[in-house]
Amino acid sequence: MRPATAGLHQEQTGTLEGISEEIGLGGVFELVQRVISYEIFELSGTPVNLMLIFTVGLLLIATWTLSNFLQRAVEKGFRSRGVEDIGTTAITKRLLHYAVMAIGLGIALETIGISLSALFAAGAIFAVGLGFAMQNIAQNFVSGLILLVERAIKPGDIVEVEGRVVRVLKMGIRTTIGRTRDEEEIIIPNASLVQSTVKNYTLGDPFFRIRASVGVSYDSDMRAVRDCLTRAARSVQGRVEDRDPVVLLMDFGDSTVDWQVSIWSDNAWSAPALASTLREAIWWALKEDGIEIAFPQIDVHFDPVVEEAVTRLPRAG
Repeated sequence: MRPATAGLHQEQTGTLEGISEEIGLGGVFELVQRVISYEIFELSGTPVNLMLIFTVGLLLIATWTLSNFLQRAVEKGFRSRGVEDIGTTAITKRLLHYAVMAIGLGIALETIGISLSALFAAGAIFAVGLGFAMQNIAQNFVSGLILLVERAIKPGDIVEVEGRVVRVLKMGIRTTIGRTRDEEEIIIPNASLVQSTVKNYTLGDPFFRIRASVGVSYDSDMRAVRDCLTRAARSVQGRVEDRDPVVLLMDFGDSTVDWQVSIWSDNAWSAPALASTLREAIWWALKEDGIEIAFPQIDVHFDPVVEEAVTRLPRAG
């Protein structure tokens, strides 16, 4: 072997032996650590290496996965609560996706050394201004989420809002659509359902009272009146049979003795018709028993002295 060739062979052998020693079992971890910790460039004073890039990538993947999971959970929750509006579900999922991704991206940028303090300050000012401009929309949006979570009101329920009875057709994030007994569809802001008192006839048990008032003459036999009104209430078709009617003497009026008759119903939608049937039954029952339904009247009594003085007055002509 020539001396030059021998020297080159010895040099290569020494290099391989050095590499072998360096990447041995004891040095593999150190070599990997050196590679992933090697600074590629610097960003805002933060050294960027493979480890940091891997961490940021893993964080973004985890954020994306969390966003998809939450969107599926929201869609499933809406479906279980009877929300069939595709637009409402899509908007809610998209807003949730943007919010989760914005948080994840912000954490990732902070991790690589990009400060978001100035951006957050500007965003806070913008959010305050936008909040004042969209206060009602935001209020209705949050109220819609509360209604969907609590399920105090759901499609198919019969509710009374601001003195009007409606059947709930659809519930959205911002508004709820209902139909009145006159077949009119109305749009109700969700904030009204959350902030005001709402009577839900179908929330628990469906039973409620239907009342009718009537006044009879002071000359009537009150025991006979009670029996007559009880018989009339029991004759009403459509009432809840296993709950007895209630007949109450409510007051002594100027011209009438006031009674109140109440029966039970389990159908709030047909309550006006049932109340009409009850009043008709009361009318005919009182007529059959010869009991007078009194009306306002005034009895005028003259003082005898005054009456005599008036009669002595000279007549005109």
